[in-house]
Amino acid sequence: MIHLVWLVPFLPLLGFLVNGLGRRYLSKSLAGIVGSGAVVAAFVISLLIFLEVKAPGFQAQVVPLFDFISAGSLQIPFAFQVDQLSALFLLIITGVGSLIHIYSTSYMHDESNEGFARYFAYLNLFVFSMLILVLGANYVMMFIGWEGVGLCSYLLIGFWFKNTAYNNAAKKAFIMNRIGDLGFLLGIFTMIVHFGSVSFPDVFTKAAALGEGSKVIPVIAILLFVGAAGKSAQLPLYTWLPDAMAGPTPVSALIHAATMVTAGIYMIARSNILYTLAPSIQTVVAVIGLATAVLAATIALKQDDIKKVLAYSTVSQLGYMFLALGVGAYTTAVFHVMTHAFFKALLFLGSGSVIHAMGGEQNINKMGGLKKYMPVTHITFLIGCLAIAGIPGLSGFFSKDEILAETFISNKIMYGIALLTALMTAFYMFRLYYITFCGKFRGTHEQEHHLHESPAAITIPLIILAVLSVVGGYIGLPEVFGTHSLLKEYLSPVFAPSAPFIHEHEHLSHSTEWLLMALSSVLVIITIFFARSWYRNYEDNGQPRTGIAKILENKWYVDELYDAIIVKPLMMLSRFFEEAIEKSGIDRLVNGVGRGIHWGSQQVRLLQSGQVGFYIFAMVIGMVVLFVIGFLLK
Repeated sequence: MIHLVWLVPFLPLLGFLVNGLGRRYLSKSLAGIVGSGAVVAAFVISLLIFLEVKAPGFQAQVVPLFDFISAGSLQIPFAFQVDQLSALFLLIITGVGSLIHIYSTSYMHDESNEGFARYFAYLNLFVFSMLILVLGANYVMMFIGWEGVGLCSYLLIGFWFKNTAYNNAAKKAFIMNRIGDLGFLLGIFTMIVHFGSVSFPDVFTKAAALGEGSKVIPVIAILLFVGAAGKSAQLPLYTWLPDAMAGPTPVSALIHAATMVTAGIYMIARSNILYTLAPSIQTVVAVIGLATAVLAATIALKQDDIKKVLAYSTVSQLGYMFLALGVGAYTTAVFHVMTHAFFKALLFLGSGSVIHAMGGEQNINKMGGLKKYMPVTHITFLIGCLAIAGIPGLSGFFSKDEILAETFISNKIMYGIALLTALMTAFYMFRLYYITFCGKFRGTHEQEHHLHESPAAITIPLIILAVLSVVGGYIGLPEVFGTHSLLKEYLSPVFAPSAPFIHEHEHLSHSTEWLLMALSSVLVIITIFFARSWYRNYEDNGQPRTGIAKILENKWYVDELYDAIIVKPLMMLSRFFEEAIEKSGIDRLVNGVGRGIHWGSQQVRLLQSGQVGFYIFAMVIGMVVLFVIGFLLK
């Protein structure tokens, strides 16, 4: 099947073309079937490819399609690389993506026929772009997919484009991502200058030959990290992601779970040898990841919008993944990408089910007691909360505990901060759960009258994701359980080039591992009980928050800070250029030339009087002038 890997991105592209070009003619049913069917078919092919890739002894294969760029000695083919890492991401993107597409057929049903088809066209294009990103056999192809997901996020965040606030959110995401993309692009140029190639094998082989003392590898690594920080919403480029909630909820699930924000993790995992050879940059990655995780978790503690809580939770969990990358635990970072895709997609789709039942309401202070009206949504949402909180036995426990253990080996202080972040995660998720699903209903009578469980197209994806959120972590069981990690064994060929350059750390004894697991589990359970005691019978008193609660509610005023130090000065500079340079300078010059020509032509026009006598007089004067000039030039 590997030679047919091109079908995986081609099918969503075909869905995009059919729905995009036929949006005025297709019924909703047909548009939904085309859009969802394309991604489901891509998932089936991805699954067959994965079964080939997981066979013992499989070697990475490059499937060339055509020559793309040829400039002197630089050859960049349009080619796909199939290996363990890309095959795993294919399953995540198309698998979770399929469930989100199916869910959307019900969630977006109130759209017009044209809007419905347009939505699925964008969704298919999003999946296509992400597949190009993970399948590309070189950094240029990765960048093509990278830009594609940026474009699609702009289109989908601003899907309801008649709302100015949504358009502003889309522009914010687009512009902030461009800042990161510049770093990625400069990294690619640096590779071309120093390595003469952008293909993964060439770059990695030449980097390994240079070794750890190279000066160029840290430069490339930090430039690539700037790109990753933009796409995966890390400090200081994270503020676009919470605002991206303006788009339809299934889009939020797609961005947060299966596509865009995981791109930065994928890129660094793919470039693992560059980071292993640049330990100082690895430390930067770990520190930025940890700082992002803490900051976002504190903000999530006091958000009242159900989607905003989940959005800041995503930023925090992405910080966890970067922390894992920064301490050299590449497999662990990918493990958390996978488990996070399951439970975060579940939580976002669950929040969409709640919003759907509440008639568009997103403020959790106006909800409460929903568990008796929405049993399936309630149970699956609770499973998602338990998984992300790290309750033993669920997927999030295994991946998060592995990050904590790897951090403990690397740096005890960072471990303490990461553990504190895990406790905050448990607290804000169960605050969200109890305020939304328990206690008395705090909405209007009309909302209460219309409360109902969502249809099967919504609940079935929730159930599947809930099952995955429970069992998905068992492929990464640590050795302390008397087994070996299937995921670590599966991904070992991808990270093998880094192995000779990794500085050996102490290994945790099994007793220490058990102790760390017990400590985090007990503290998380205690934290959940605190949340339960405070929010189980929550009543909104309507009082404005003060002190630190107000600061957290306003997200540490980071948006306001960016507005003060970046946006407003740029706006002032723009107005200066508009008034002083454009209007008083360029416009005046151009208009002056135009007016001068207009005046001159009016004067010249007088020469065309139609009087023969004047023409003869002018001819004589002309001859005299020519005679004088000729005489003077002799």
